[in-house]
Amino acid sequence: MIVVLKHGADKEKQDQLIDWLKGQGLGIHISEGQFQTVLGLIGDTGRIDMDLIASLGIVDSVKRVTEPFKCCNRKFHPDDMVVNVGDVKVGGGNFCMIAGGGEDIHMFVEAELTKRIGDAGKRLHTARSRNDQVALDIRLYLRREVGEISELLRSLMSLLCRIARANASVIMPGYTHLQRAQPVTFGHHMMAYAMMFERDLGRLADSAKRMNYSPLGCCALAGTTYPTDRFAVAEALNFDGITRNSLDGVSDRDFCAEIAAALSILMMHLSRFSEEIVMWSSWEFKFIELDDSYSTGSSIMPQKKNPDMAELIRGKTGRVYGDLTTILVMLKGIPLAYNKDMQEDKEAIFDAADTVKMCLSVMTPMLETMKVLPDNMKNAAARGFINATDLADYLTKRGVAFRTAYKIVGQLVAKCIAEGEVLETLPLEAYREYSDVFDSDLYGEISLEACVMKRNSAGGTCPDEVIRQAEYIESVLGIK
Repeated sequence: MIVVLKHGADKEKQDQLIDWLKGQGLGIHISEGQFQTVLGLIGDTGRIDMDLIASLGIVDSVKRVTEPFKCCNRKFHPDDMVVNVGDVKVGGGNFCMIAGGGEDIHMFVEAELTKRIGDAGKRLHTARSRNDQVALDIRLYLRREVGEISELLRSLMSLLCRIARANASVIMPGYTHLQRAQPVTFGHHMMAYAMMFERDLGRLADSAKRMNYSPLGCCALAGTTYPTDRFAVAEALNFDGITRNSLDGVSDRDFCAEIAAALSILMMHLSRFSEEIVMWSSWEFKFIELDDSYSTGSSIMPQKKNPDMAELIRGKTGRVYGDLTTILVMLKGIPLAYNKDMQEDKEAIFDAADTVKMCLSVMTPMLETMKVLPDNMKNAAARGFINATDLADYLTKRGVAFRTAYKIVGQLVAKCIAEGEVLETLPLEAYREYSDVFDSDLYGEISLEACVMKRNSAGGTCPDEVIRQAEYIESVLGIK
């Protein structure tokens, strides 16, 4: 695949794109001309989301290779297989090119090894089967992927703690049913997502733990007649042990479903967050402003600044759900042991992992460059009578039954709406028309600052509790 970057493309974005492509296991040859930079991508590019790459705004064109071409002084073919890409160096390349032709990767490796070292290579498949080899490979691959996703998630959680600390006292409306409900702080809102991501981190760790048992040595389905030491091999490959039943060992894909489920829940959390970012960045809310790097304009409306990155994350959530469904449906009708249906797990779980990594790689810097607008949040909180509960509590603490207090405050809210007032500006005389219990101290009780500060129960929205929540997440992450 050839990717042509726009003339004068942002160097930081270009480096981010190259690093991300390398992380997808692709070899990259970079050719820098006077007017354009060309990236030659070598490897399996079928899983790469070109729409997301194009949305960075630095790509001029993308062309998939359909005929032989030369790169790094080598002639590449569309059906060539690239292995051992290694650490690619700009301008020089460090590629190990091997022509394709094997029935599958296992037969290909054996044939290539035999070609390199002679007949000894033909011993490679002794006490092995493609069935247990592929079961091993997918576990090794997903172990690495779960580790990478967990690190990206930890970075996001750490950032949320920093944002929460910086905005622990910034008051905004809290919502239920998308209606203004009670005042909260922006820091409190950020920590709500940090808690969600903590659970995601735990689910990934749990699924990786259950997956970390070696199936190698199960062979086709019944074990082997050779005196192998499965425990020694498992230890050498950093597994916690071996799968205890060979039939189950070659046919188990529970871990694929479990990881896909964990990733689906993670994407659900990212999608909910993205939806709030989309709303908050609109003129209807204007609680935040996204950096231009994570927004796009309209082709005909010059005033538009669209939150495309957040929308893409939200949209890709359904894609990961589809991957989970693919795995579950594929597995539901398979008898023991291995069946060819199982090759369908690769495309689904690879796509789920790749999609989550892409989304996390975008979400963190998008939030890091996001501008918080405290005044707009405070102004929104001042409307909508979100201190009405505190006014009812004021009466209840002075001996009025809560249900009676609830009714009185409802009548006061209706009066304010009819007269264009808010609870803070309604005169004391108007309050006393409804209850003699009201006194001048009520105004201090229903100020937004007081409403927030009084909610100091564990996990509450007061600034001190927000800091405690950030400290908890930081302790989970090992941050001192």
